[in-house]
Amino acid sequence: MEEFICSVEFLRGGTVFYARVSSEAGGVREYHSPSSSDVIDQVISDLQEEFESAPAA
Repeated sequence: MEEFICSVEFLRGGTVFYARVSSEAGGVREYHSPSSSDVIDQVISDLQEEFESAPAA
């Protein structure tokens, strides 16, 4: 059975990169940086912490 875990959007506005992450556990949060790799690293780190602390199903 499939279950919603999270939604991730990556956007670019001029010289700034944005990420919008939505999950049941963490709600909606946004990240921004002039570097795309910094935004991706922020999202990975945040989701990794969220999934590691989530109770096992």
